[in-house]
Amino acid sequence: MASDLLISVAGAGLILVALRDVFHTLWHPVGRGSLSALVMGGVWRCRRRSGGQGRLAVAAGPAALVVVIAVWTSLVVVGGALVYAPHMPDDFSFAPGLAPSQREPLLDGLYLSLVTVATLGFGDIVPAEGWLRIAAPLQGLLGFALLTAAVSWVGQVYPALTRRRALALRLEAIRRSLGSGRLTDTTFTAVLLENLAAEVIRVRVDLSQRAETYYFHDGDGGPTMAALSSYAADLALAGQRSGAADVRTSATMLATALEEFASVLEERFLKASGGPMEVFAAYAHDHGLTPVRA
Repeated sequence: MASDLLISVAGAGLILVALRDVFHTLWHPVGRGSLSALVMGGVWRCRRRSGGQGRLAVAAGPAALVVVIAVWTSLVVVGGALVYAPHMPDDFSFAPGLAPSQREPLLDGLYLSLVTVATLGFGDIVPAEGWLRIAAPLQGLLGFALLTAAVSWVGQVYPALTRRRALALRLEAIRRSLGSGRLTDTTFTAVLLENLAAEVIRVRVDLSQRAETYYFHDGDGGPTMAALSSYAADLALAGQRSGAADVRTSATMLATALEEFASVLEERFLKASGGPMEVFAAYAHDHGLTPVRA
């Protein structure tokens, strides 16, 4: 029947939506999965509206990852159920003891889809129609691919978080070392600012490619990039006023890197207007923090 075909096509469409989002989230050069971004942003807003701080805030990022993976899996499972259900029970073979005439097509379709995605293969309901005998193993491969994608995603996220955390710790160490003092017009200062610029660039690239890292806190009570970005901008400004040409050059490199970092934050996560300082202030406030200034 035409209606059965439309339901199956709709189910295949749900599976394709999940696959497209997995690809754009994990393997697209700039990590722009629209569905995953929507889900993670929603989890983040729920945390913020509930006033979540401390452990709840730290758990927001990992929880958002779990929710996204659950949404992907649900789309594949429900999509498979819609593919199978219209063809139940006529195009399937049932194990002895399962009376086909007494079965619920939608429930059996959902059961078969879930078992197939989980790669359990109980064998109590088996496709008999030719194209369904191809569709079921393909869905099993998708289930294995989703598991692999979830593990790969975690493996991509945490190295980026480590680099961001390391930069925050370095900025905090510089802040404590300088105290209320000013930058010196020495080669050491120029090298320091240049190294900071390189680290900011790495963090900016990480954020562009792994947008989900925005929703992770750097730690509970420790230094964070959300709070210390403003301090880094103060360092760049102080360096640009230096009397040494090499210090000014390195400071300008740092300022440019911070401007690009702020641009990514503003474009993809924040509704802040103004220069980098305003964006970094909004970044800190969005994470429930106060900007650290020189």
